[in-house]
Formats: sequence, structure tokens, C-alpha cells
Amino acid sequence: MASFRCMSVLFAVSVLILLNSPAVQCGCYKRIFSFGDSIIDTGNFVHLVGDHPSALKERPFGMTFFHHPAGRVSDGRVIIDFYAQALQLPLPPPNLPEQNTGEFPTGANFAIFASTALPESYFKRFNHRLRTPWNLGVQMDWFKQMLQRIAPNDGDKRRILGESLIVLGEIGGNDYNFWFGAARPREQAYQFIPDVVGCIGSAAQDLINLGAKTILVPNNFPIGCVPAYLSGHGGDDEPRDEFRCLRWFNDFSARHNQALRSEVDRLRARNPGVKLIYADYFGAAMEFVKTPARFGIGDPLVACCGGNNKYHTNDGCNATTRLWGDPLSFASWDGVHMTDKAYHAIADGVLNGPFADPPLLRSC
Repeated sequence: MASFRCMSVLFAVSVLILLNSPAVQCGCYKRIFSFGDSIIDTGNFVHLVGDHPSALKERPFGMTFFHHPAGRVSDGRVIIDFYAQALQLPLPPPNLPEQNTGEFPTGANFAIFASTALPESYFKRFNHRLRTPWNLGVQMDWFKQMLQRIAPNDGDKRRILGESLIVLGEIGGNDYNFWFGAARPREQAYQFIPDVVGCIGSAAQDLINLGAKTILVPNNFPIGCVPAYLSGHGGDDEPRDEFRCLRWFNDFSARHNQALRSEVDRLRARNPGVKLIYADYFGAAMEFVKTPARFGIGDPLVACCGGNNKYHTNDGCNATTRLWGDPLSFASWDGVHMTDKAYHAIADGVLNGPFADPPLLRSC
């Protein structure tokens, strides 16, 4: 009888763990290699900051999940962390702290804060100076150097990549963000879309040529719903949709996403033996904009950490700025980046559907 009670308790605990996990779990990949910007940076930028001060090194960053700053631009985890947890892998380590020595047996994250898809030289023709020296090409160089070091033999490279999940983005959003933030003619940004998308597609093909068999390619967020955009571009005469988001900027994101979807389809046709997963971050994020109460979110268009204007965006998030409540009731963390709660919701839509083609856990 005691043995039966013990088994019953173990069964109940197992059920609770399963129900509270971020997704139904599987162990179908041995590693995750990821590329992107601050949306999934897990510590590369903080490493480069070194001993210099940075708000990212202080609370309230990391306050909810890690209970201390953890190199992420969020109160807790970022999207890539939820993918790793669902796939029964450790949280993705940043590449740079162990760039010359790490073996990275479960993968590495090359994403870095403020990264773009296109290099700085691309924008010189528009007399536009980027705010960052990092881009997707730089991250690809880091990746190839790491791969050559841990797997000098081409066969080993192909084996490692063949059993890995590659997360290629989100990347490209900053190519537009920096342009819009510089108050340049916004319609001119349409010219960038084919080149941003082409850069992402070229990186994907390069990874496939090296041996990658599964690549997740996320699209861009609905930037017209981002508090920093609503504050910086949301004048009284700016058209809005029924959810109070800026119509032009969401239409622009949709234009980028349509081109990216076409590029993924082209890559699929060219590489029939490769799984290319198109992740719809735009659609997943719009779910908590449309029905925030379903996710326990209050106003999805205001930041949790920041200033005291309408959108809480007139001061950067740091140790002295105001927290407007529990991050679990917010979608936006600092007016640009999202909360652990919002990233969890987006990741779940990619892992289990319907916001990925095909859902990540069904691609195993």
C-alpha cells in the first residue's frame, strides 16, 4: 500500500511538471545555434561591455525568472530560452565569453544587442550611419570560426549541424528601426526590404551548404504596436487600427514578412531535404494585442519599466526608473523589448502552433 501511495505521488508530481512546462517536450535536437539581435541575446553584449557600466547588469533586468541580471534585455527569459527548455536543452550560452575555448556541446547563441542584417557599408549610399558594428555577416563569421575549431573535419561539421536546430533571427528589424529612429523618410525603407530578406536567405543557404538540416526563420514583429513607436511616431494625425496600433508601421512589417515568407518558400524548393520553419512572430504577438486579458496582460501597448509618459517610454529602464507593476501583467518590458510573459506566449505559438509552418515540435 505504501508503495502504491508513493507511485501515486510520483505520478501526480510528473503530471504537474508536464502541465507547467512551456511546451510538450522532446529531445530531437542535440544543439541549438542561434543568430539575431537583442530579442534573443543571452549575454554577448554584456560580455563586450566588460567592466563598463550598463543598465543590463542591474536589476530590474532578470528579476522574474533568474532573480538577477542574466544578460538578457527582459525581466526574465527570451524566446530562445523557451525553445531550449521545450527541447530539453540547457539555456543557450552566449558565444563570446568562450569564443576561443568553448566546446559548446549543446550549442551557442551568436545574437547580439543592436545587430542588423545588413552591414554598415550598405547604408552609406543613403548617407545613413548605423549605431552598431555588428551584423548577421559578423555573427556568421563567429559561427564559422567556432565550427572550424570544434570540428575541423568537414564530415564532423555536417554531423553537428545535421543534428542541430538553427534559429536564424529575429534579425533585420534594426535595419528599419535605426532608419525610422533617425527620422528619415519612412517610405524609403521599402527599398531595404529585398536586401534585408536576401541577406537572411543567403545566410540560410550558407548554413544549409555547411550541413544544416533544420532552420527556424522568424519574421518581424508588429512594430506599430511597440510602445516606443507609439510614443515616437504616434502623432494625433497618424492613422491607427482598431487595436490602437500604428497602421503604416504594421503594414510595413507585414510587407517585410511577406517577402521573407516568399524567400523561405524559395529556399524550400531549392533544398528539398531541409526543414525550413517559418515562424510568425507578428501573428503570435498580435494575439496578446487583440485579447490581452486572455494572457493576463493589462494594457499591451505600455511598458512595464520606464518613464511616466502615456506609454512609459520617456526614460530608459534601469535601476532607478519606475516599475509600473508586476511584469507578469505586461507584454512590453522597456518599450522596445518584451517581458518573459510575452516571449513565453510567442514561443508557445511557434512550438505548438499555430504560429509556425510547421510548428517546431512537430518538425522533430
